[in-house]
Amino acid sequence: MSTPPIIIKKKVSHGGHHGGAWKVAYADFVTAMMALFIVLWLMNSSKKIQEAVGGYFKDPTGTGKNVGTTQVGAGKNVPITKQNMVALKEQLQKRIQSITELEKLRKNIEMTVTAEGLRIELLESDKGTFFNSGSPKLNQSGQEMLALLAEQLGQVPNHLSIEGHTDAKPYGGKSNYSNWELSADRANAARRLMGQSGLRPDQVAQVRGFADQRLRSPKNPLEASNRRVSIIVQHLAGDSPDTPEAGESPKKIEEHGSSGKQ
Repeated sequence: MSTPPIIIKKKVSHGGHHGGAWKVAYADFVTAMMALFIVLWLMNSSKKIQEAVGGYFKDPTGTGKNVGTTQVGAGKNVPITKQNMVALKEQLQKRIQSITELEKLRKNIEMTVTAEGLRIELLESDKGTFFNSGSPKLNQSGQEMLALLAEQLGQVPNHLSIEGHTDAKPYGGKSNYSNWELSADRANAARRLMGQSGLRPDQVAQVRGFADQRLRSPKNPLEASNRRVSIIVQHLAGDSPDTPEAGESPKKIEEHGSSGKQ
């Protein structure tokens, strides 16, 4: 009698092929839950935190905060502080110098860093450089220069002040119209044009008319350069504790600028 064959039955497990699949699914689930919790947290966070998180995803490296000569324009939404105010001045000067049509106006533009901020002054000449003589109406050169400045300064979050100044010669037009009205009207004319050319609606914090009370050249009160419009890029709040009040004369920190000495 022959010996029956030995049959070995092997149990095949299908779990070996799919044993790790649940780990991937679980990881996806945890990631989705984490994203959900972050969204819920952001929705209940302050606006400052939301802007900070959004800013990180827009610029993870943080290099967008640097104001350097390699950037185009003044740098969108870059806070201009006491430390980089000089860099903004240099950028504006280079921008103006790069436009051939504005070359003749360079000697009538002066930029100075003061305790109040970056002061940009558009100086008049005997014939009238930016405004028609004795009028608050901007001429073509004034419109082009203010539009250029508005395009550049509209990219920074700092507030601006705009001032109008005259020389000491009494206004000889209307009897009820003086240098006070003329200086204020010129400052407002500059504000309106810059508002149409790139400034944000809330960017101008002050419009001032000083008549002949702050002469640029006190020894020559009738000099044409006393007639000017000044645009001040203000330091950020808390950045400059020595900023003078509106009625005080600004203290100069640096005297370099784009002037007739070039």
